[in-house]
Amino acid sequence: MKKNHKHHSQKIGMAPGSLVYIGEVKTKKPVISLIEYNSDKVEERVLALADIESLKPDLKNKIWLNVHGLHDADIIETIGKHFKLHPLVLEDILNTGQRPKVDSYIDYLYIVARSFHLTKTAGPLQSEQINLILGKGFVITFQERSTGLFEPVRERLRTGRVQIRAAETDYLAYALLDVIVDQYFSVIEDLGDHCETAEEKLLRKPGPSMLQKIQQLKREGVDLRRGIWPMREVINNLIRNDQHFFTPTTVIYLRDVYDHTVHVIESLEAMRDLLAGMLDIYLSTISNQLNKEVRTLTVVTMLFMPATLITGIFGMNFDYMPLLKDHQGFWVAIGGMAVIAIGMAIHFFRRQWLSRRGI
Repeated sequence: MKKNHKHHSQKIGMAPGSLVYIGEVKTKKPVISLIEYNSDKVEERVLALADIESLKPDLKNKIWLNVHGLHDADIIETIGKHFKLHPLVLEDILNTGQRPKVDSYIDYLYIVARSFHLTKTAGPLQSEQINLILGKGFVITFQERSTGLFEPVRERLRTGRVQIRAAETDYLAYALLDVIVDQYFSVIEDLGDHCETAEEKLLRKPGPSMLQKIQQLKREGVDLRRGIWPMREVINNLIRNDQHFFTPTTVIYLRDVYDHTVHVIESLEAMRDLLAGMLDIYLSTISNQLNKEVRTLTVVTMLFMPATLITGIFGMNFDYMPLLKDHQGFWVAIGGMAVIAIGMAIHFFRRQWLSRRGI
């Protein structure tokens, strides 16, 4: 099935801030959901595009606006106008190939992160861009599709967790970033399981299919590294809190997210070394098998070389040769061939050239 995918080439020559969606369409119809909350209550509802203008966040009644599906530029533009977002921010939201970063503006922070999903089977690694905007009294998130990634945070709001309800929206932003980083652990574990399975098959029976599997795992590891490594710098910038969007209490929690990010990166580096080792094992195993096959052919050739030599000698055109007119000459020659071949075979076996260990 052909995917609806738009590329960077479509924006060549356009002015900065032009709203053109770049990426794969993963949701047929965008959905705008709203959670309005304070320490006493939580209200959830799905919004129409016309309802955006009625949103009035403040420090008491905080809102979390989430959009699933980014291919509708009108939705992004309407939200941008209402919350006074910079055109370059809107352009980056529609460009789903962004690397993780954080941009600071006067009234809000714009954070880009990436989420990953790896199926339990041998499916490819899926990557999606998550855009998060933190302002006074509001948090806006943009996702390519609904994955349930933020459902634990919604559940915490619904169940009346006093801390997340009573805190400012910076704590909600921290909770969302924490969920994103925690998901990396799950992806690393799944990729590690795939690596262990591939390593077991590699040691049992290496083949061309195993080389393809190793290369696939290496590509997925590279994609993970591109998405996770910049997150360390993003969290570090948030901890410095130069624009004071995070309270000192929330900064302490961000340090914990930073530690988790470092842990994930260390696990990813260890996995990269494992994959490099698996490729070396594959090449060494294939080379060893080739050496054994060449040795087998060499031994067989050497066993028949004396017979070839004797046959060549008796095939020379001379009038007189020993045993040439003897009635037992044929059997003497065959016996000599057999004795030499058996003797060589015994010698090769003692040197383990004919044993299972040698061949």
